[in-house]
Amino acid sequence: MQRLAGLVAFVMGMCGHTSAATLDGEKTISLVEIDGTRHEVAKVKFTPSNGAVAYQVEWNDDRFSEHFLSMRPFRCLEGATKYWCRVPYPYPIRRIVSADDLTDLEYDTLFIWKGAAEYGINMWNGVYYKLSVDGEKLVGTIQEMDMDKLSAPPDKGNFRPVEEQDLEPGEPEGHWLPRIVIE
Repeated sequence: MQRLAGLVAFVMGMCGHTSAATLDGEKTISLVEIDGTRHEVAKVKFTPSNGAVAYQVEWNDDRFSEHFLSMRPFRCLEGATKYWCRVPYPYPIRRIVSADDLTDLEYDTLFIWKGAAEYGINMWNGVYYKLSVDGEKLVGTIQEMDMDKLSAPPDKGNFRPVEEQDLEPGEPEGHWLPRIVIE
């Protein structure tokens, strides 16, 4: 019976549906290395309401070091050869998600990477995790983007300035943290 329930959850996730348990309560946000090593970087609390789900992310700031890069402060997770630096989304978003729309949470998990030995930051090295439902968890796959896209405010009322053509699938083997998992 448990195997059948797992199969149903998996199939529903593949079809873009989610159970209430997936987007309810507190979950851990982990960045995942290619070998499966996880780095727990935040907690997210989901609160269902009227067919949608509000959420709030609380970053584990102890996991990140402070850096002043390209004339701006960044909080970065330090790896041996790359740093993964958080990019707080600078414009208003609703922080509401649903089974069919995880975009706001994608905007709240933006990063930019830099080589550990590099002095500054290159805005072309933006990381956007495209989220999808996988059973009882959310999984994000790396998409590359030029963060200069976010240097100017979007038009008033446009809460979704990043478009599909702004994203390019990343090569997992070429990145330190090619996945994000929320469970």
